[in-house]
Amino acid sequence: MRSVPLHLLTETAFPTLSKVAAAHCQAIKLSLITDTYTSNNLVNCYAKCKELNTALKVFDDMTHRDTASWNTVITGYVNQGDFFGAWDVLKSMKRLGFLFDGYTFGSMLKGVAIGGGLMYGQQVHSDVVKMGFDDNVYAASALLDMYAKCSRVEDANKVFKYMQERNTVSWNALIAGYAEMGNLQRCMELFLSMEMEGVRVDDATFAPLLTLLYDVELYELTRQLHGKIVKRGLEHENTVLNATITAYAECRSIQDAKRVFDSADGYRDLVTWNSMLAAYLEHDLEERGFDIFIKMVRLRLDLDAYSYSSTISTCFGDTQRSFGKPLHTLVIKRGLEQVTQVSNALISMYLRSNSQSIEDALKVFEHIDIKDLVSWNTILTGLSQIGLSENALRLFQQMHLDYMTTVHILIAKKYSRP
Repeated sequence: MRSVPLHLLTETAFPTLSKVAAAHCQAIKLSLITDTYTSNNLVNCYAKCKELNTALKVFDDMTHRDTASWNTVITGYVNQGDFFGAWDVLKSMKRLGFLFDGYTFGSMLKGVAIGGGLMYGQQVHSDVVKMGFDDNVYAASALLDMYAKCSRVEDANKVFKYMQERNTVSWNALIAGYAEMGNLQRCMELFLSMEMEGVRVDDATFAPLLTLLYDVELYELTRQLHGKIVKRGLEHENTVLNATITAYAECRSIQDAKRVFDSADGYRDLVTWNSMLAAYLEHDLEERGFDIFIKMVRLRLDLDAYSYSSTISTCFGDTQRSFGKPLHTLVIKRGLEQVTQVSNALISMYLRSNSQSIEDALKVFEHIDIKDLVSWNTILTGLSQIGLSENALRLFQQMHLDYMTTVHILIAKKYSRP
């Protein structure tokens, strides 16, 4: 039997759309489009290329589907962020009598964790138990992760206790859940248990632990964890690298943070640079922070709103005159003047500088398309603090008017629907 060149589909984790389309054409040409395995691969690859509608057309045309076919579509919806689309597919799968497996539950529970809601997760949990998959490590780990991400960490812990087989993912999900709750003691207990039981730890084990190390009293623990990270060769994994820099900075050891940053040459991403930038700026080391920012610009990094807003926020007085204005010019040049977070920082900078910058602050404020609560609070507080209470009152009245206008528009839209 002739076979479609599936290497076009499987040679890379993220195939290009052109290669998938070429494989699709050959499958049709060779009359192999009815082969379930081939069609499943096409559905999967179209979904990975973010061509879910095309993937669904292939799926709809399949003469024979198996559980993997349905799982692939469910995963496609989940990865696209459409939980309810995935939920509808699951209901159809159940209605038509197709069997679920660990991957079915894993994908659906991932969708719940992303945005489906706890009620749906509990329904999936019920099916997991009814269909005898509570012993399946993949389904159980996904169930645990779902509860942890829905802030039901004690429910996650119950699932964990009854798991007959646990893997690194299971342990990491529970650690992440307790880390989200700020429970360092429980996280460390789990981490030490992993070590004692010989479970493999990875970057996803260390990253949530490091986020809890934000006090000078935890400096020694930070050093110990860093040593374990280096011992396992994980020091250049971005999530761990970035979290280590932040942890040292939070423990007021900027030197250690800088040492980690310097040792990561060739492994840095934007978050790495932003972490070092924050380490300086949040500890009143503005000049060093400005130096880092200038290097980021010179390296032509694709700076984000945080890079600009955090740097702008430290500019006032003499610094504003020498660095703030050029920063504003750079913001305009990069097309970021409409990013609310950046504009809010600019308003604050101008209002904190001197009375001559009031017009600049008002201009920035007036040109923000989407004003959030921070925008209004910044301009109103700033004007009041420099003695322009009447201006602040007029703006407050405008804010109230804008709010009421928005409410009326929403009400009109609601009742104008057929």
